Amino acid sequence: MPKVAANGIEIEYEAHGPEGGEPLLLIMGLGQQLTRWPVSLIERLVGEGFRVVRFDNRDIGLSTGFDAAPTPDLPTVFGALAEGRDPGAPYLLADMADDAASLLDALGIARAHVAGVSMGGMIGQMLAARRPDKVLSLTSVMSTTGNPAVPPATPEAQAVLFARPTTTDLEGLVEHALKAQIVIQSPAWPVNPETERPLLRAGIQRAYRPMGVLRQMIAVIASGDRRAALETITAPTVVLHGDADPLVPLEGGKDTAATIPGAELRIVEGMGHDLPEGVRGAFVEAVKSAAARARQPA
Repeated sequence: MPKVAANGIEIEYEAHGPEGGEPLLLIMGLGQQLTRWPVSLIERLVGEGFRVVRFDNRDIGLSTGFDAAPTPDLPTVFGALAEGRDPGAPYLLADMADDAASLLDALGIARAHVAGVSMGGMIGQMLAARRPDKVLSLTSVMSTTGNPAVPPATPEAQAVLFARPTTTDLEGLVEHALKAQIVIQSPAWPVNPETERPLLRAGIQRAYRPMGVLRQMIAVIASGDRRAALETITAPTVVLHGDADPLVPLEGGKDTAATIPGAELRIVEGMGHDLPEGVRGAFVEAVKSAAARARQPA
């Protein structure tokens, strides 16, 4: 896979589809590598005429890490925020949005459709707010705004989010990751452990960076309430969310759609916090709808 210099770091990326296709930038969520985008989903998007770019966010996968940066622990971050102090985050969601904009520049892409899931949706939102010149349309999936009034994750989902594996053994790490996937899965399309284990194993073998996951989590927390920025978004936006999401409850999607001017909310029954085969059609249709609105004359 190729790397490019962007925003002062190196970003690992892949491009799929025809050179002349409409650019579509996919942004993955917390701790997830570009390889977590399902191949069948990318193939469907390419089949719709998009030139699909997926990449490793900073501090994860094969993109530049920030291991040299001082990393505060979570209690310190929460305590600083509660007291109105700077939590000392190594970077924020705004920096990750600037990474995405710089990646597009490095690839010679003037403007792109953008679709992000979970933290990737937050990065996409900030990209659309900070760099409206780069974003043709936005599809925000299973994401939220940072509004403190939005209900938190379920206790079970919070537990797997903050839990750290007790082993460095490969198979132990796979089982830890599988447990997390099962907790946040879509009830209508449950995880099949036999097909999920090889995917998780391949990801861990490609890159295992738990401190990067922690720093990304701190970036989300330290970025706080982003509604003021989201209110400035002008790109046609579709918000896609499951009604059974235990990690980012549906209220997060509703708040996103209510905050971004003109956003359309699409709710998928039985969808949790993942992208099983059963929801990929809804994802593609959401991207297509946002892109179609972007093509309409002003």
